[in-house]
Amino acid sequence: MSASPPRVAIPDEELHVEFVRASGPGGQNVNKVATAVQLRFDARHSRVVSPSVFARLASLAGRRMTKDGVVVIHAVRHRTQERNRADALARLEALLAAAMVVPRERRATRPSKGSKRRRLESKRRRAQIKSARGRVGVDE
Repeated sequence: MSASPPRVAIPDEELHVEFVRASGPGGQNVNKVATAVQLRFDARHSRVVSPSVFARLASLAGRRMTKDGVVVIHAVRHRTQERNRADALARLEALLAAAMVVPRERRATRPSKGSKRRRLESKRRRAQIKSARGRVGVDE
């Protein structure tokens, strides 16, 4: 049974939401209404993000995180501010939940004698098949 990802409760005062004009299709609505959402979350100075989670978050966020440790999510999928705001918040929560999962440490293992033997035997069989594909000589 796999554990569900941890839920993150981000305090509202740590989120900065800004509405900007979206580009792309939408007719005159695009020119009049600022429906796109730019969500900013200062992960470096957040109370809910530990240093180890911050390190994983930085690698997962990639270009979405600034040099100052601020995660910027741009949501433009929907035509309303409310749906774009909810979308941006859901994406931030998913990113934080993924960063909170501690990866399992890899333990080095060696192949068994049987697996080595089977691999070499299959290589031998394959080599025989391929060597039998040579050109047919005149004296044969």
